[in-house]
Amino acid sequence: MNSKKYPLQFNAILKERIWGGEKLKTILNKPITSSITGESWELSTVEGDVSVVANGEYKGKLLTELINEYPNEILGTIVHERFGKQFPLLFKYLDAREDLSIQVHPNDELAKKRHNSFGKTEMWYVTQADKDARIIVGFKEDSSPEEYIEHLNNKTLTDILDDVKAKPGDVFFLETGTVHAIGAGLVVAEIQQTSDITYRLYDFDRKDAQGNTRELHVDLALDAINYKKVDTYKKYTKDTDKSNVVVDCPYFTTNFIPLEKAKAVENSGSSFTVYMCIEGSFELDYDGVIYQYIKGDTVLVPAAMKSYNLKGKASILEIYIS
Repeated sequence: MNSKKYPLQFNAILKERIWGGEKLKTILNKPITSSITGESWELSTVEGDVSVVANGEYKGKLLTELINEYPNEILGTIVHERFGKQFPLLFKYLDAREDLSIQVHPNDELAKKRHNSFGKTEMWYVTQADKDARIIVGFKEDSSPEEYIEHLNNKTLTDILDDVKAKPGDVFFLETGTVHAIGAGLVVAEIQQTSDITYRLYDFDRKDAQGNTRELHVDLALDAINYKKVDTYKKYTKDTDKSNVVVDCPYFTTNFIPLEKAKAVENSGSSFTVYMCIEGSFELDYDGVIYQYIKGDTVLVPAAMKSYNLKGKASILEIYIS
């Protein structure tokens, strides 16, 4: 890959959802054609939804093909050693026109046992929020399987769940087992382990266009839920032209960069880096070539690109594995 290193962009994988809307187009410039588009998968190797390169010499190639050919160069030495040729993260934007279902994700051990999959630790960065938009994050107080089932059966589950107002720039970190739901009126950037395993607990008795309700996973969820009260809100600094740590966990590190002028980036080649442009626009200058990005763009910088510069005026999420 010595002569072919460049930042990679991918075709958005768009998903219709019963709760979706049109903000992915109006706010984030996604090429949606449906009025119920709920998700844009920006970077994925989930089976059946593998990202396709949209730019440069590798245009049209699957991300999995590139990783198989150039594992150290794309993933980085530490990531390759730890995960083999698997891409360990999944990046999305979500538009909640209506409330999402109340759900939970299993941990690595349970997901491996039941689904031969990673668990699903994730974080949300709120990019847009309507007035009074809220999210559900865990229990108000420590609970139990018995209390959970009682309220679920009585359709009062929300009475014991913690819901909080959300505004642009808020970050919520959701470890596996945390019961959660994105509320109506929110657009979020989601960074998570590579997994599509979700246990749906309650869907507000909604029906789709054919009059069908969506499947619930009440029994599967019982031993996946963390019944303790948890703190999911993340505070972080916003020093300009610097990488401000937002989340640092075993699965990923996410920094917030308020780019005002320029920032030089140096890395060791141990991990890929992903940039999500939340606001504004910026340029990436690598080896004398300028690559330009606007709000809503997601770019994968291969680990082999060890030195480059970011320039512009933008709010950027920077993600890698340490």
